[in-house]
Amino acid sequence: MEPAIIDIQHLKKSFGPNHVLADLSLKVNKGENLAILGKSGTGKSVLIKCIVRLLDPDEGSITVFGKNMEELGEGELNEIRKKMGFLFQSAALYDSLTVRENLEFPLRTLPKITEEEMNKRVEEALQNVDLAAAIDKMPSELSGGMRKRVGLARSLILKPEIMFYDEPTTGLDPITSRGISHLIVAVRKKYNTSSIIITHDIECARITSDRVIVLDKGKCIAEGTIDEVSKSDNNEVKAFFQ
Repeated sequence: MEPAIIDIQHLKKSFGPNHVLADLSLKVNKGENLAILGKSGTGKSVLIKCIVRLLDPDEGSITVFGKNMEELGEGELNEIRKKMGFLFQSAALYDSLTVRENLEFPLRTLPKITEEEMNKRVEEALQNVDLAAAIDKMPSELSGGMRKRVGLARSLILKPEIMFYDEPTTGLDPITSRGISHLIVAVRKKYNTSSIIITHDIECARITSDRVIVLDKGKCIAEGTIDEVSKSDNNEVKAFFQ
């Protein structure tokens, strides 16, 4: 079996007396969608910040692509970050730029990319999220679900190997949420990504995940497929599925 793409061992992170991550260990395998369920404040977003080294853990190790993140210099760290894509809760689009310009923004970091190649990549990314017709619209003209799709297209444009989805369906109606969840599955198929999906939307976890971890008080309290976890005897886990 191939080594895990992300391997986290005994991770601890506190802010003063608040122990956000308490001895957390988990792995993400190549091509796997791992959903992390947990109430607000259980350390889900702090976990992602630790993985990408926006925060340094107090204890434990994080290995990504076989490299210990703690030991990397700024150059190596940036190379690894370029292989990661993010879809945030807010979609995080630049409101003053058109959809096209939003997608061109990350491409401008690539050396020697031509206008022709840029146009091709932008059009392809929008086709992949079924939004080709929105290319010259402003973000303010788009619905919440469409903004989320544009955010996803922008994060895919550099062809990442790892995707992080932070509450991808929050604030969306059930039909749009389902559409975004199915899109996450399609992205994995097309781009062969490995993903961490942070959510408290059970339906999203059910559609997108190969495996689920439930966090409570910074610890993993259940792990398995969504069906296995839903049958857990743990009261905190049960509360999620009721």
